[in-house]
Order: sequence, then C-alpha cells, then structure tokens
Amino acid sequence: MEKISVKVCLGTTCFVMGSANLQELIKIIPKKYGDRVEVSGVPCLGLCSTDWEFSKAPYVKVNNDIIKEATVEKVLSAVDSKLAAKK
Repeated sequence: MEKISVKVCLGTTCFVMGSANLQELIKIIPKKYGDRVEVSGVPCLGLCSTDWEFSKAPYVKVNNDIIKEATVEKVLSAVDSKLAAKK
C-alpha cells in the first residue's frame, strides 16, 4: 500500500497563523497510523502566493489535497478518509 503523505507548511504566514500547533502531528501520526502515513514539515508550500487571503492559512497538503485553515482535527480527518478510500 502506498503511503499517505502529509506536508505541513512552516512558512512564515502559516507558522504565524497556527502551523506551529500542527507540529504535534509529527508525534500523533506515527502513533495512530504507524508506517501507513508519512508526515513532514516543509519550508513553504507556496500557497499564499496563489491564495493571498491570510485567513486561509495555515495550509497542509494530504497527498494532493490542500487543507485550508488546517487544524490537527481536520488533518486527521483527511488522513482517515484517505485510508478508508484505500480499503
């Protein structure tokens, strides 16, 4: 089974708007999903330049899906959906 990729934007805007809180995903995801999901922080996803509404940050990319105004709960829900679709 192909791993699900979770990329947390740690660019300045996203960091200020809450991605610092999303770093706990680095601890939660391996415990909850084992090696089925790979999580990483990335310097910038470049989404602010295409969607210049700061109110939409922070951004997280789950495979190719963009989560705007990301929270831990939204990200985990997206991962759960992806895993359910692979069954």
